[in-house]
Amino acid sequence: MPHCIIEYSNDLEGRIEPEILINAVHQGAVASKLFKESHIKTRTRSYEYYQTGTGDSAFIHVTASILSGRTLEQKKNLSNCILMQLEKLAISAVTITVQICDIETETYTKVVL
Repeated sequence: MPHCIIEYSNDLEGRIEPEILINAVHQGAVASKLFKESHIKTRTRSYEYYQTGTGDSAFIHVTASILSGRTLEQKKNLSNCILMQLEKLAISAVTITVQICDIETETYTKVVL
């Protein structure tokens, strides 16, 4: 845990590699000191069709889903750590947002085969 999903407008693909986004979000999660590095899972999803407000401005949105039980302060720290790493990439003309979501521990299941 966590599961970090990076959604972004595909017009960014010529400006930044998905692997760089993955590394930035991963390093942000590490910096939060809430998780073992080996437990952080990060992946991307590109969107060709989207609308942001009244136009089609470039965007990056990160959803970090974590097991419930963290304090609001811990979640805010995680969000800020991820945002800071993405800001360091200095991508121009893009809106970056980060959202932390709780996963109910009682309903989360996992198996490694």
